[in-house]
Amino acid sequence: MKSAGVGQRVPNPRAYDAVTGRTRFADDHALPGMLHARLVRSPHPHARIVAIDAAPALAMPGVHAVITGRDLPVRYGIIPWTQDEYPLALDKAAFVGDAVACVAAIDEATAARAAAAVVVTWEVLPHVLDPEHALRPDAPKVNAAARTGNVTKAVQLAFGDVDAELAGSDAVVDAEYWFEGTTHAALEPHCAIATWEPQGVLTVISTTQVAHYLHRELARVLGLPEDRIRVIQPPLGGAFGGKSEPFDLEFCVAKLAMVTGRPVKLLYTREEVFYAHRGRHPMRMRMRLGATRDGTLTGCDLTTLIDGGAYASFGLVTTYYAGQLVTAPLRLRAYRLDSTRVYTNKPACGPKRGHGSVQPRFAFEVTVDRLAEQLGIDPIELRRRNTLEAGERTINELLIRSIGFRLCLDRVEEASGWKAKFRKLPFGRGVGVAGSFYISGTNYPIYPNPMPQSAVQLKVDRSGRVTVFSGASEMGQGVTAMLASIVAEELGVEPAAIRVILGDTDLTPVDLGGYSSRTTVMAGNACQRAARELATRIRDAVGGEPVTGVEAFRLAEARLGPLIAVGHYDTPKDNHGAYRGGTIGASPAYSFTAHVAEVTVDVERGDVRVDHIWAAHDCGRAINPMLVEGQIEGGVYMGFAEARFEEHIIGDDGLHRGPSLLDYRLPTTLDTPELTALLVETGDPEGPYGAKEAGEGPLHPSIPAIANAIHDAVGVRLDRLPFTPARVLAALRAR
Repeated sequence: MKSAGVGQRVPNPRAYDAVTGRTRFADDHALPGMLHARLVRSPHPHARIVAIDAAPALAMPGVHAVITGRDLPVRYGIIPWTQDEYPLALDKAAFVGDAVACVAAIDEATAARAAAAVVVTWEVLPHVLDPEHALRPDAPKVNAAARTGNVTKAVQLAFGDVDAELAGSDAVVDAEYWFEGTTHAALEPHCAIATWEPQGVLTVISTTQVAHYLHRELARVLGLPEDRIRVIQPPLGGAFGGKSEPFDLEFCVAKLAMVTGRPVKLLYTREEVFYAHRGRHPMRMRMRLGATRDGTLTGCDLTTLIDGGAYASFGLVTTYYAGQLVTAPLRLRAYRLDSTRVYTNKPACGPKRGHGSVQPRFAFEVTVDRLAEQLGIDPIELRRRNTLEAGERTINELLIRSIGFRLCLDRVEEASGWKAKFRKLPFGRGVGVAGSFYISGTNYPIYPNPMPQSAVQLKVDRSGRVTVFSGASEMGQGVTAMLASIVAEELGVEPAAIRVILGDTDLTPVDLGGYSSRTTVMAGNACQRAARELATRIRDAVGGEPVTGVEAFRLAEARLGPLIAVGHYDTPKDNHGAYRGGTIGASPAYSFTAHVAEVTVDVERGDVRVDHIWAAHDCGRAINPMLVEGQIEGGVYMGFAEARFEEHIIGDDGLHRGPSLLDYRLPTTLDTPELTALLVETGDPEGPYGAKEAGEGPLHPSIPAIANAIHDAVGVRLDRLPFTPARVLAALRAR
């Protein structure tokens, strides 16, 4: 029997520990003498800090320290050019929940009482919550680091003559869309624990998905040499992008550990998670899209206004992603983007699964459906006619090395029974289609550097054990299984002989983290290269001798010494344009997805029941089909949830309208439709064994496919999310 290598359906090696409760998440760690911390947060959406009196808290038994912004006066931010926040607000709070002080005490209850005892004197300032209001000349300035009013970033890009293409089109759709903000709702809240050793070494255990970037920012903000800091990332209980940058708690526990000389832990409450946020941006979009009579797409003009909240986070990238990732899988003759992200006095938005491109994908795919209706062309056929080819560049110069989008359309058309259902089901029932593409890693590291973007070390022991050391982030998506499959494939060992060590900056080489669906392509390539080098050396050492497995390892070690290899990966440099911003959206490879959704609409109650979603995903090559199918289903579920339920709403007073998992609406198993995951394997020359991403791309088409299905069912267009009964009824009445 073949060892469980590439292409084999094997469970995630970490699954047993997870389902039996053996996995140790960050909050499961308790250290001798450990203190507990609690943050003091602003009750106002915008207010100047006049004074902070920590004396009442410090006078309480069991309280060891209180720090404020004056103790951490260095700005930070994940993007080097937009470092615009302090670990604790220094002069003013910019949203309800902005942290201004932090208390360390003997237990959580004492820390909570002490935090409540800290007296903050406020000067309440005017606040702004609407992005259009934020652009007015008289709007209060949210963030002092902004160079132009409340604008975080503005992007204008143009490729070809959009106006001429639209003027010459036989059909043009001009529509506006509104995507409400949503949050990650990971089961595990943020948690961090810090220890400060007498020799001046700081260790931080954190629920981060970017251990390397946290390591860098801790050194910079705390003024410590990077070699004196260790970041450990335990297994995460969900992240979805919500833990892909440093947060206030990591800096605070580090500083408090240095001040007190004792370990310090800080665990967010669920309410704090909602205010920490960094979730999907609210986005207003206007899209104009044209086509000729035969269905050839012509020009696309997209304008976006993005509500970024109080801080930049990944906002510079988001502003580009809101347009750069619209230009495939369908070919455009001309394209124009005007994208603006603004500051408001709300929790900062950031990257959520499918970062930046889920919102415009909703707008684009619904607009394509409208065009198909105008032209009298089946919407699947319209997409087929305009699909890019492998080796082609998009209108904004992204290189598409492989593309299985037509195959994806074929699979969902057949599996869903599309031809027998589209425009043929009884009133109240309908089907809709949508497609998308997404990156498999970014071409550009967050900070410019010429070093490897991912590296892996392998060690083969004379016992037959193989150990993989990688800085990649395991968030439940199956990094451990993916790396083990590659090692099993290349070295011919069983999975039980493979150990994968992840997430410890003292033990593993640098990997830039778990974001932008980069891990399979980048860490996978690095691991494959290391394993192949090691396999070649072992074969050469053994020569023609008839030995296998552990005997081969022992003979090779006797002749070569310790069996160690290193592999690394950097992205190719030929896959983007030379214009400013051309690297944002550029990727070694792109995945492609097509969905068909089937819905039933209750026209009396306005309720939309999503009955089934078929999702065909071009993953290049499924290294582990079982895990790829799981990722597809997870992405489809999350898109469905955003379409039907989710809203991260901040009221006029700056307060979150439902900061709990009771009030923030998420679908249960009773709400979730039947999900069918269909694998399409095209093989990408840049991926390990041809593999591409499967964690984020499958989310994008869910929302517009549901919207298009609702139109097929009852003849109304829903251009604002989520698709609540009230909005469905309003649209039916308007029709």
